[in-house]
Amino acid sequence: MDGTVFDPAGGTGGPTSAGLMLRARALWRRKWVVLGVAVVVAALSAVYTLRQPKVFSASTSLIIDVTAPRFLDGEVKEVMGEERSNYWFNKEYYATQSEIITSRAVASRVVDKLGLSTDASYLGVAHLSDEKTRVQAMQGADAVGLLQSRIRVLPAKDSRVMNIAVDDLDAARAALLANEVANAYMAENLALKLRMTDDARSWLESRLEDLENTSKASELAVYDFKKDADMLSTSLESRMSIVSDRINSYNLNLTQVSTRIAALQARVEAIQKLRKASPDDETWAEALPGAKDGPIQDLRKSYTDARVACAELSERYLAEHPKLLECQGKLAVIQADFLKSLRNVVRLAETELSEAEAQRKNLVKLLDEAKAEAFQVNKKSIEYDRLKRESDNNQRLYELVLKRLKDIELSGLLRTSNVRVLDPARPQFAPVKPHVKRNLMVGMVLGLLAGLGAALLLDLLANTVASQEDVEGRLGLAFLGVMPRIEGNRPPKDRDLFVHREPKSSVAECCRAIRTNLLFMSPDTPFKTLVVTSSGPQEGKSTTTISLGVAMAQSGNRVLLLDTDMRRPRLHRAFGVPNDLGISSLVVGEGTLEAAVKSTEVPGLFLLPCGPLPPNPAELLHTRAFADLLKQVAGKFDRVLLDSPPLNAVADAAVLATQADGVVLVLKAGKTNRDSAQRALRSLADVQARMYGAVLNDVDLKAPGYGGTYIAYQGYGQYAEDPKDRVAQS
Repeated sequence: MDGTVFDPAGGTGGPTSAGLMLRARALWRRKWVVLGVAVVVAALSAVYTLRQPKVFSASTSLIIDVTAPRFLDGEVKEVMGEERSNYWFNKEYYATQSEIITSRAVASRVVDKLGLSTDASYLGVAHLSDEKTRVQAMQGADAVGLLQSRIRVLPAKDSRVMNIAVDDLDAARAALLANEVANAYMAENLALKLRMTDDARSWLESRLEDLENTSKASELAVYDFKKDADMLSTSLESRMSIVSDRINSYNLNLTQVSTRIAALQARVEAIQKLRKASPDDETWAEALPGAKDGPIQDLRKSYTDARVACAELSERYLAEHPKLLECQGKLAVIQADFLKSLRNVVRLAETELSEAEAQRKNLVKLLDEAKAEAFQVNKKSIEYDRLKRESDNNQRLYELVLKRLKDIELSGLLRTSNVRVLDPARPQFAPVKPHVKRNLMVGMVLGLLAGLGAALLLDLLANTVASQEDVEGRLGLAFLGVMPRIEGNRPPKDRDLFVHREPKSSVAECCRAIRTNLLFMSPDTPFKTLVVTSSGPQEGKSTTTISLGVAMAQSGNRVLLLDTDMRRPRLHRAFGVPNDLGISSLVVGEGTLEAAVKSTEVPGLFLLPCGPLPPNPAELLHTRAFADLLKQVAGKFDRVLLDSPPLNAVADAAVLATQADGVVLVLKAGKTNRDSAQRALRSLADVQARMYGAVLNDVDLKAPGYGGTYIAYQGYGQYAEDPKDRVAQS
């Protein structure tokens, strides 16, 4: 498998099955925690169960009907409820009865009847030897509440049967309490019915008197109104009929008068038009229809004859002739009478029009008065109807309340109940509590769940890289192998060269396994330069670098160790070589590579120290001179391992990762924080570094958490590596 650029988004995610597998492996590592917690909880459950007192139970079965049996007519209704076939009504009804059975009122009846408030055995204070203490405990105890807590209502499915169960430490007393609770419930049910009946009767009696007075007052109000409105002799309906006839007559006459006025008005308008047409002719009225009457025609004929006679005389005589003057005098008289008659015809037409208009005005007045009288009668009718309706309603309410009062008085005399005892309670000597088997099973299950929870909590709290699953699953890195813990109090130099000095140890074999995994990560294009780094300090990065270098040199490779930790270099101390000439010297052009490279006690392993500490390590490692130096040593050696500073501390390792063929991350088992490791991996991803994988360092193979996972590594020390089997890989 080739090394690839690390993607931090893919390192922390993954399919759900992979996450479940990680959780399962974490639980398996802590299996003893799970088993220990489960055993403790199960043991505590067993002790608690066995120490509990034995509780006995007895039950009384009741048949509860929705209503009591009817002995009266169906029209006589009781105060409490009414039988219905509605499912939800029945459900709520029986739920209500369950609450009544377990109510404090029912429990109080039983306590008072049996004297349980002074029963030391029932109250659980019989074990107190001191009389005063026992009496004080009895006084402070709540006998009613204690009984309430022991009552259980168990409805039978799809029936009207309800079981009243009572738990007690004494089997006989449990049966007695169950029967007494049933009796108390029936008594309370009947008492509640009677109380409601009495309350209803009292309320109805008080309302009856008020309704009677109200009914009488409303009847008197109707009488007074009829008297004031003169309705004793003539009803409002008759008066309304008379007024309606008058209104109809007025409307008819008004129509006729209006028609006549229209005709007269047309005649007057014609006269006015005729007068305007002949303003100089005094005989213009001769064209009127009235001018053709007999007297006017006689005057007209006389007027015409006189005019003819005067005309004849004027031809015979002079103007002052007596006969002519006499004739003209007669003509003037006849003309005046004729004109007067014509004017009378005009006045007659105008007088008739005025008379007709006055008649219409009077008819309109009479019509308005009739309408006003009709509205008044109608208003009185509305008021009368309201008073009559109010009187009828009051009378009906009075009769209804009176009938209901008589029904309640009759139904209150009945002492019937809708509850019947089916089977009384009998003592049951088999305890119902504690449930030993069930409690033990529950304790075991809860203990197992608690153990799993504790293991998961420990796994969540332990936010460190501790196993191969953490490396591969949570960090998404290839797992190269483990570096076991080097036992014993050894000097730093001996720990660094432990693989060289103890080649048959499990540490050396694990290091060779890491070497093999690294070489097979990219078999076609093997790496030449490799950066070994860590997320933080004190994680074994330098020791791992030296151990890998020794393992690679033992396989026949020429290996060069570069101490690129230019802040805290220590590879020169591990091999005991001077640090006066090194990488920093070569980068700035001082000295030669041959003089700077130091040989070590390990055949094939060489060291290029850090050299004098520069003031700007990151800038120095980022120069072209360092890149040329790295290419130069890569051409002279088979493998070049770069010991770099921690990633999260400084940027030196990220700079080196861009120039090397790959990066190996060293993680200290149980110490390296996962968040810190992920931050380091994000730093490498930002520079597109090629990750070869991670090495889990300082693993305690004897620890319980790793014994099953890395058991194969524990036997490596029994075998020595045969030099003949070494294969030089370049």
